[in-house]
Amino acid sequence: MQKAIVITEQPVSVSVPVGYSFTLRCRAEACTSLQYQWFCQHQSACCQIPGATEQDLLITAQQTQLYTCRINDLYKNAIFSNWVKVEVHQCVARDLLPQLWRGEPVIILNPIEQKVEVGKPLQLQCAAMGVPAPSFQWYRNGNVLEHQKKKKLWISHAKVSDSGTYLCCASNSHGEHWTNAVDIHVGTCRSEKFFATDKIALLVGNNHYQHHPNLMAPVTDVFELSLLLKQLGFQVVSLLDLNKAEMMTAVSRFLQLLGKGVYAIFYYAGHGYEHSGRNYMVPIDAPQPYAPENCISVQRILQKMQQRQTALNLILLDTCRKWYNPECALSQVQPLEPWGNTVYGYATSEDAEAYELQDGEFSSGIFMKYLKKHILQEKKVTHMLEDVLEDIGRDPLVTGKQVMEIKHTLKEARALTDPICPLGAAALRWEHNHELLDEIVMFPCGAQVELRFHQVFSNVIYVCAKLQAPPSHIADVRLLLCRPTAHRWGV
Repeated sequence: MQKAIVITEQPVSVSVPVGYSFTLRCRAEACTSLQYQWFCQHQSACCQIPGATEQDLLITAQQTQLYTCRINDLYKNAIFSNWVKVEVHQCVARDLLPQLWRGEPVIILNPIEQKVEVGKPLQLQCAAMGVPAPSFQWYRNGNVLEHQKKKKLWISHAKVSDSGTYLCCASNSHGEHWTNAVDIHVGTCRSEKFFATDKIALLVGNNHYQHHPNLMAPVTDVFELSLLLKQLGFQVVSLLDLNKAEMMTAVSRFLQLLGKGVYAIFYYAGHGYEHSGRNYMVPIDAPQPYAPENCISVQRILQKMQQRQTALNLILLDTCRKWYNPECALSQVQPLEPWGNTVYGYATSEDAEAYELQDGEFSSGIFMKYLKKHILQEKKVTHMLEDVLEDIGRDPLVTGKQVMEIKHTLKEARALTDPICPLGAAALRWEHNHELLDEIVMFPCGAQVELRFHQVFSNVIYVCAKLQAPPSHIADVRLLLCRPTAHRWGV
């Protein structure tokens, strides 16, 4: 009785760059010796490969094709292996593959972030190379999408519930590799051209310096700007009179809350200077004279803001830009990525001073006087700042002394009035992390006092006390609030 031909090793599909050499393998068993013949199919034509009569077929990838192997025994019995696909990628950077590539998955195409209208199709696509060719599995918000196991994810009619963070895992016998995660928003914001996933602002005003002249305007400017930004939906932390350590801690906390799609604002009012295009903020404990190591580099902050994949970075510097200590070495800052999402609003031009205005009991910077007039406008943020620049230019008090300067790489018409459409879990409410609660204090004599706390700035709290009706056995009750001992802001 003849023994049937049994294929013991089927060839496997591969996904490789053009020019890559590899081997397709096929193995079979029977009671007689066996003969092998390889075939390929490109488009609709199937043809025998001349001379391809070995168990192994050496291929140098040129174009995507299908392959199969026919095995014959001496009794003219024949069997074909599975068809396998050799997918050839024509445009792959040479340095994308590891130097000693073993065939593990390598992502060559990541999905792209999208906004999709309800009812419209949603398509995400990725690609990966590997030997064997990788299999794919899509995820949304960390959960497996059971029926999405191809390079292309397809949803014919998108629903709001399809919104979320998507990514795909490519895997084979050598390991797995993940695509970048992308945020998909369906429906809610289809009428808006742009939106923010959140809006976060850090405002710092330094008034009282230990070794330098005090300022008057920052306290008013930070307060008024915080109110306006809250109207625009920003989560705002406003801080006064910070030393260097406190400024660095505040910036660190600020950066931790930034993420993909966030609109981020950093505003500083106080002493500052510029050296060869680098801007430095002067903390209240900076010595006289100070050097870059005593100050905070604005460019370093902006670089870290970019790393958080924000959609808009707005830096507002209400400070002088006079050169200071040009002999000092510059701080080391890497160049910014060309992502087209950054705007600088300088209160004054290079090597010039920024002025304060006295209005009765209150002082305000000339920059803030006009910024608060225009900041609620529904227009591209750079156009809004141009209106501020024009108003400052027309102010006779600073003609020839102060003119605003704008620098930006903003490639999209993003405005501070754009809506917030959060993706995934709800964003942290930064300014509400430490809610102030009213409190009743009971004294041993039986008297009760109600304490109320009012937060004017994030690190300045006013305390009011109200005496409740005293017990009948107390004849004379007086309430006295004492100023607490000096206490720095604990961040």
